[in-house]
Amino acid sequence: MNMATQDGKLWMNGTIIEQPDANVHVLTHSLHYGMAVFEGVRAYQTADNRTAIFRLKEHTERLLGSAKIFQMDVPFDAATLEQAHKDVVKQNNLAEAYIRPLIWVGAEKLGLSSRDNSINAMVAAWHWGAYLGEEGIKNGIRVKTSSFTHHMPNVTMCKAKASSNYPVSIMANQEVTRNGYDEAILMDPQGYVCQGAGENLFLVKDGVLHTPDLAGGALDGITRRTILQFAADLGIKVVERRITRDEFYLADEIFMTGTAAEVTPIREYDDRTIGNGGRGPLTEKLQTLYFDVVHGRNEQYMDWLSFID
Repeated sequence: MNMATQDGKLWMNGTIIEQPDANVHVLTHSLHYGMAVFEGVRAYQTADNRTAIFRLKEHTERLLGSAKIFQMDVPFDAATLEQAHKDVVKQNNLAEAYIRPLIWVGAEKLGLSSRDNSINAMVAAWHWGAYLGEEGIKNGIRVKTSSFTHHMPNVTMCKAKASSNYPVSIMANQEVTRNGYDEAILMDPQGYVCQGAGENLFLVKDGVLHTPDLAGGALDGITRRTILQFAADLGIKVVERRITRDEFYLADEIFMTGTAAEVTPIREYDDRTIGNGGRGPLTEKLQTLYFDVVHGRNEQYMDWLSFID
């Protein structure tokens, strides 16, 4: 799929336009200095054949929170942005969709100061299946520790989902995938496991769920929050802490989470087989619950779904 030639419609600065007409100037401030914020959001077809966006409110809150961190005065409120998400899915006749909102600084002037530049927003949507593959969802993926180190909070704004945070993830992913692995793992500067290139990590040991805490710079993922809520509701003990690489090697199960990755098991970590070499029982339980919830098959979490009428 070539994004530059893809047909369809998107929302840009308050107006639905044809996707090929969505252009920005080559001297756009964000293109040169990387100060843009974005989200990845998914819409799913529900059991009653409707379409619903999963945790739209939380994604929009994080998007606007990221903009606030970078002192971007967004000219659209949460309600407007949420409606834009619904509109682009509907306008493109998508039963299921990956949705990408983006906020960026305009081209009024270059130079480090962006104080007088416009703040722009767009929301696009398209069909996108399993990010790490359907086979990976079922049987697990192979991951490799990258030589690149994840950002620390004293270096960049790790609470923001910012475009400028992602080059290290891109390089890490390229480093390992060219050698046959499915995804990269990033360590923090202290030598603890931080996250995947674009995903949060969980391990299971003796029935306890462990995940790296956010102090090491990992993104406060919406899917991570979802799994933590599931665990609390199911009575599964959770420990958020710094975790070493060898603890992951000895885990009974490992999985990664993210809006794109959803809940993906890890069967091999740095050439070491994890657990039974496939999707572990607790991973499968949480993954099944996740897909039941996003597809509207669980009444307990229906308030996480924003239906498109």
